[in-house]
Amino acid sequence: QVQLVESGGGLVQAGDSLRLSCAASGRAFSTYAMAWFRQAPGKEREFVSVISREGVSIHYADSVKGRFTISRDNAKNTVDLQMNSLTPEDTADYYCAARSIYTNSESAKGYEYWGQGTSVTVSS
Repeated sequence: QVQLVESGGGLVQAGDSLRLSCAASGRAFSTYAMAWFRQAPGKEREFVSVISREGVSIHYADSVKGRFTISRDNAKNTVDLQMNSLTPEDTADYYCAARSIYTNSESAKGYEYWGQGTSVTVSS
């Protein structure tokens, strides 16, 4: 069992940056690939980024490529999402998720554990 808790959300203006963090507890964090998803009001959950167990492999959604950076610290059991050049279209609840095997598939299927989410609002 893995428990995931996101933090770092908030209200920012377009063009600002924000850093989200996801803290994991429970089973060995380093055995899981970690991902960020987001869900905007009235829309389906959307893939943002995924990072492999050791951080060697990373994949981003086209919508965030070049603006967002995912990273992890296995010693601290955390995975972060640095978000730069935010736009109102980035407004959503952001969730971290864990799965045993890394994939660059953007489907939410196969993720075993999910956090409760943290809300990001970007004003224009």
